[in-house]
Amino acid sequence: MIAPDPSPAAHLPFFVYGTLRPGEPNHDLFLRGRTAREEPGRLPNAVLYDGPGYPYAVEAPGGQVRGELVGALPEMYADLLADLDRLEEYAPGDPRNLYERVARDVVRADGTAVRAWVYLAAPRIADRLRASGTPLDGGDWPARR
Repeated sequence: MIAPDPSPAAHLPFFVYGTLRPGEPNHDLFLRGRTAREEPGRLPNAVLYDGPGYPYAVEAPGGQVRGELVGALPEMYADLLADLDRLEEYAPGDPRNLYERVARDVVRADGTAVRAWVYLAAPRIADRLRASGTPLDGGDWPARR
């Protein structure tokens, strides 16, 4: 049995892998001045797919997605969570979601795992990507260029 995702009040870090990474367009818009720390990480058992100007992570055994673990400043956490949910077009239980926010283990550079919020492709999007999407070799969005 899979344990339910923790409540947003748990203040988990976020794992970002696309337009929120440093050097990408949404990093400064959403994260600058709102984070306590940012460090490299990887999401195991996921594959990164190219999207319309942004990527989608889809769960897949043996895959890996590269990104950053982002810890929000405590006083900014609730607002940042709400802003990221809007950016990712995520609303709990909405069948129109592009992404689902889920808690997953992310591996730090030192090999330790930490539970983090990850925005994965919603099931209908993930099914379409598995059938006809373009996976990004190496699971690294900035490296696609």
